[in-house]
Order: sequence, then structure tokens, then C-alpha cells
Amino acid sequence: MRTAIVLFTRDLRVHDNLALSTAAREAKQIVPLFVFDDGILGSAFARPNRVSFLLDALRDLDASLRSRGARLVLRSGDVVAETLALARGAEEVFVAEDASAYAQRRRRRLEHAFRGDRIALRLTPGVTVAPLLSLETSSGGHYSVFTPFYRAWSRASRRPVEPAPRRLSMPNGVSHASLPALTRLVAGSPSPELPPGGETAARRKLAAWLHSGVAGYGPSRDDLAADAASRLSPYLHFGCISPLEVAHRAEKVAGAAPFVRQLAWRDFFHQLLAARPETAHEDMRPAAASGAATAKRSRRGRTARPAARSSMPACDSSSTRDTCTTAHG
Repeated sequence: MRTAIVLFTRDLRVHDNLALSTAAREAKQIVPLFVFDDGILGSAFARPNRVSFLLDALRDLDASLRSRGARLVLRSGDVVAETLALARGAEEVFVAEDASAYAQRRRRRLEHAFRGDRIALRLTPGVTVAPLLSLETSSGGHYSVFTPFYRAWSRASRRPVEPAPRRLSMPNGVSHASLPALTRLVAGSPSPELPPGGETAARRKLAAWLHSGVAGYGPSRDDLAADAASRLSPYLHFGCISPLEVAHRAEKVAGAAPFVRQLAWRDFFHQLLAARPETAHEDMRPAAASGAATAKRSRRGRTARPAARSSMPACDSSSTRDTCTTAHG
């Protein structure tokens, strides 16, 4: 294969990025592409904190690609149209799999658009520890209860962590663009407490967490005042760090089992989304445990933990606790 496109979506890293490393091995030249997608920037998910974090991540990704002989190609508009325009002349487009309804629609649109130009779309694992829908029940269906899913997840073999490519080659003549200013993409200012985005910050935070924080996660993870969470959620959400690498490294640390179990919870949610995208908009709790009744019981101290917004989007506020991430985008 002479040329391949690597379409970055929310897999903004060079370490353990199968789309990037596979394309680099199989193609003589690659074009790393990110599209500022009108479908996302025009939605409720475009908020100052989220977009500012994204820009940090893209800036860091571009620096990593430049150090390896390539650079990030930026486009704006419809993600399918922009990818197709750049992909003409390429044989394959590599992209990491994703679970959300939007990502599934994007995949189907890409497949349809590429069919006429005989361009292959290659999906690679990356958003979860276990590849999406790789774990099946004995009847061949998907899991809808966490405990049996966790048992299967714990037993499943895992691929090794993929190293970052040492050297990348790009074709000549591909136009680049500078990162836009935040004010061009979204109105408002980010929180002054917003952490820096990007793979470099993510890997630094993971190393510090595994060295001095993860052992205390089990007894303190439900104590909001203890602030004992890893604060890795936004980095996992944007793919600044591989969940598989996090699991591999955490499992080598004493006392990390409760944290690894939370990674399984994250995989479970993504698996539900991949199988049933409408899950993101359903209240799956019993009626008696939802809404005002739960809040009232929580204020009276009659619940096991405080009531919280379980679907709070990552980076929508200054909070970046482990509970503040979603699978949307």
C-alpha cells in the first residue's frame, strides 16, 4: 500500500494507537488527519472546557507526529466529505472504533462514501480495554449485567500494548492548517482550573497516580470529600491515553484492583452503547430509585452514596473526577 489516511477522532495519541501503528507498518506514507466536525461543534457537546482541552490534545499530538517526521493535517466541515476529499488517491483509511450513536453513523457514512472510490475503511480497537463487542454471553449476545461481564472481561486475553511508531513518512503537497483559536470554535472561556489536555499530560498524570494514588483508591473512591480519584477521565475520553495501557500498567501495582474494576465498568458502558446506542438516553434505574425520590433519600442520608449526575460530560465544568465522563462525541 502506498498511501493511507489515519483519521483521528477521539484517539489523540501516538502510543498504543493501532490505527496509526498499523497504517505506518502497511503503507509507505500516511496522512494523519483530524477534522473539526461541524456535527459536533454545532451540538450541545461543544463547550469551552471541552474544546479547550481538545485543542491542547491536538497541539500535543501534532508535536508528537512532527518529532517522528509527520504532522497533523487539519480540516473543518463535514467529517465524511473532508476525509473523502483527502482520501482520493489513498487505498485505505484507518480509524479507531467507537461506541456512540454518532460514531456509528459516521462509520456507516464513511463506508458508503468510500464504496464508490474503492477505498477501504479499516477499524481498529482503541477506545476500550477489550475491543467493542468482543465479549459475548454463552448464547452469543451482549452482556447487559455488569457482574458476568466483569468475570468474562477479567478472563479475556489482551493484546500487548502497541509502541509508538519511531518514524513516519508523509506525501508531499498535502496542505496543512494552523490550530484555530478557541474563540473561533466556541463562545465563552474555559475554567481557570481546567487541566492541560494531551498525551504528554496524560502519561505524566498516570505515572504519578500509579506511584502514589492508586493504592488508596479502593477505600476512598466513594468519598467525594477525599478527592481520591485518578482524574484520568478526560484523558481517557479524548483518547489521550490508551485504556488498555492503563489496565496493563495498573495491574502491576499492589492495591490497584478496585481501579482496574472501574476500567471494566467503563468498558461495560461502551459495550452497551455499541450494542444499543439508545442506552445513552434511557433511564435504566427502577422508577422508585430515580429522580426526586433519590435526591430526597440522599439528603436524608438513606442512600449508600450521594445522588450525583452520572452522565455529567467530561470537561463541562472544572471537575475532572472519574465519575465525570461520558461516551458521547
